[in-house]
Amino acid sequence: MANNILNKIVQILNDLDIKTYQINETREESVELFFIKKALDSRRSKDVTKYMVNVFRDFMDGDTKMRGSSSANIYNTMTEEEMTEAIKDAYFAASFVKNPFYELPSGKKEEKVFHQSSLAKETLESAATRMTKALFKEDNGKESFLNSAELFVVKVDKHIINSEGIDVSYDKYKVTGEFVVQCLAPEDVETYQDFSYDELDMESLEKKVKDTLDMTTARANATSSAKAGDYKVILSGKYVRDFLSYYASKSSANMIYPKYSDYAVGQMVQGDHIEGEALNINLVASEPYNDEGITFVNRPLLEDGVLKNLHGSLRFSRYLSIEPVGYYEDIEVKEGTVSFEEMKKGQYLHIVNFSDFQVDDLTGYFGGEIRLAFYCDGNTMIPVTGGSISGNISEASGMLTLSKELQKEKGYEGPYALSIQKVTIAQ
Repeated sequence: MANNILNKIVQILNDLDIKTYQINETREESVELFFIKKALDSRRSKDVTKYMVNVFRDFMDGDTKMRGSSSANIYNTMTEEEMTEAIKDAYFAASFVKNPFYELPSGKKEEKVFHQSSLAKETLESAATRMTKALFKEDNGKESFLNSAELFVVKVDKHIINSEGIDVSYDKYKVTGEFVVQCLAPEDVETYQDFSYDELDMESLEKKVKDTLDMTTARANATSSAKAGDYKVILSGKYVRDFLSYYASKSSANMIYPKYSDYAVGQMVQGDHIEGEALNINLVASEPYNDEGITFVNRPLLEDGVLKNLHGSLRFSRYLSIEPVGYYEDIEVKEGTVSFEEMKKGQYLHIVNFSDFQVDDLTGYFGGEIRLAFYCDGNTMIPVTGGSISGNISEASGMLTLSKELQKEKGYEGPYALSIQKVTIAQ
């Protein structure tokens, strides 16, 4: 059925005399579990195939050659007439998109790449059973407990072809989900968490649940807030990923071409004088190909604070006349030089949960409202809540300290914690 629809789409493109195109075929199979506390509330299975057809239209705008593009979503429930109309509408819309001309990537038919992981060795059902055990292993019903949870085990098959000969395919497995932890006393508090793993990583899920249970209990008992002032701030967990992903974003052609970023290969992005850790970051290929059919491979991003590579979408990479390697979102960061316990010596504020932590990729400013932190005056540590932090990554970049301990988070593998000097806390 899938091949018939794909062939039908190509035939429609030929009949409409659309010479430049890209088709992304995605089949997604999943087992989805929904829990109320520890009880399975509902279970679903899905097997859905969809097609994204991107059509390109070349035209002149004065003396400038343009290449407009637009896309149509095609489903296997559509009739041939509905498919034709959707593609025709997209081709018409492409005539209004005035992008300077750029070449699509070219290639040939390649053998399908099969995902080599612990998840690929399991059925979706058995993987869901094992990850469910990990999800509830630490939920012992003491002060905090899992109020609700969702867990999805997904297999994705992707097939990408374009008019320039690219014909590549691969499969990928992942476990995703979310859960809410609740503590009823002395204050009713809830903490939301999500997770995503490309492996059957039960250990990481167990730790995330345990940390969230402990965090929620501490938040329920936190009654005071940190005083306004400048602190050594420690971030841990997913906030380390959010912070360090700034460097990947700033080094993308998508930011550099429109001059939102001044990063350039060979630049010391942490400044000329690094007093803290010199960062070593790799761009990680989470899939063998990106959505444009470009081969993904791991690449160094920073080596001792020096920018080694740019990345980005095909169009912006063409405009910058750099190799189109694709846009990377996953990063791997080398471990730091101090242990987490050493990092917590002296006076500090360790923030473990924000109401909303944000990093502005344009300006480098970061901040968020503190939901739970642990303040230490050098001797005594107490849980605190309330207030907000603010700072700028560009200013802090040369004075970072990273932990030796590592973690795996969605799109990130690297130090569990980092510390930043002189971060402003406001009430």
